[in-house]
Amino acid sequence: MRKSEIIILGIIVVSFLIGMYFYPRMPGAIASHWNIRGEVDGYMSKFWGLFLMPVISVGLLLLFVLIPKIDPLKANIEKFRNYYDGFILVVIVFLFYLYLLTILWNMGLRFDMIQLLAPACGILLYCCGILIENAKRNWFIGIRTPWTLSSEEVWEKTHKIGGRLFKISGVIALLGVLFRDYALFFILVPAILIAVYTTVYSYFEYQKETR
Repeated sequence: MRKSEIIILGIIVVSFLIGMYFYPRMPGAIASHWNIRGEVDGYMSKFWGLFLMPVISVGLLLLFVLIPKIDPLKANIEKFRNYYDGFILVVIVFLFYLYLLTILWNMGLRFDMIQLLAPACGILLYCCGILIENAKRNWFIGIRTPWTLSSEEVWEKTHKIGGRLFKISGVIALLGVLFRDYALFFILVPAILIAVYTTVYSYFEYQKETR
């Protein structure tokens, strides 16, 4: 088992232990979703409110472990495996952070959920940029368009620019801490624009190559 997988497994075990500890102390319905204004607009039963996130983390861990084994281009994944493992760890830590915020809220502590999530989302996007920048051609990880998957050169060009843009979007997301009312705008809009831009970019790069 890889070092990152051991750490992730430890985080998941701690999550389940936290859920069991707080179970008798929680209300019957647990706040589980917040709207753009930071107001609670969704609830779950106590059981799923405390254990859904750890269960999701288990599923993600299994998926992340499986991908390098089943990808036809698994040899390429090994070329950036350290970045891949690091990103998986960041995703699980992000979910654990969200899990702790949810528990604290339901224990009676009040704070601006959107504002506290902004820096975490910024870090996640920045780390996504690092992964994308270093990803080699494969079927599961990265900017997978018909044109990047068809050409090594188009893959490399698209991922270099896409990685830089995602890192920039991570920095922009941090502005949500200062401008709370626009936090979701700073998080979502740049990410969506980058997804559209890199798709179009890969198409035109492929057309140039084929010509």
